[in-house]
Amino acid sequence: MSNPKIVVKRIYDDVDDSDGKRVLVDRMWPRGVSKERAELDYWFKEVAPSADLRTWWGHDAERFQEFADRYEEELSAEDHVEQVDELIDLVHNHARVTLLYAAKDETVNHARVLQDYLRRHS
Repeated sequence: MSNPKIVVKRIYDDVDDSDGKRVLVDRMWPRGVSKERAELDYWFKEVAPSADLRTWWGHDAERFQEFADRYEEELSAEDHVEQVDELIDLVHNHARVTLLYAAKDETVNHARVLQDYLRRHS
């Protein structure tokens, strides 16, 4: 697909027919969500930010740009290439991919960074 749609959505939001392929991009399973309710197609936990990076960031909005830069470096690192390539292939092969995350902030979160990264590399 020349212009695949990559959207982000909280895992706690209702499942919608327009979600396309539903991909959880958190390292840990979200609290209070059953596997049945999640209706996932894939779980790419390896593309989530490292524990060290998440701890450093602490969801501090003032650190978001530096977090985004560091996270993109992680995504480009050799140990992430296979997982990122699988996700890029998924984006290429489906009309819509919804990246699911559990963070409370709908604007300042790693899924938004991943969405931008995938758009540039797909």
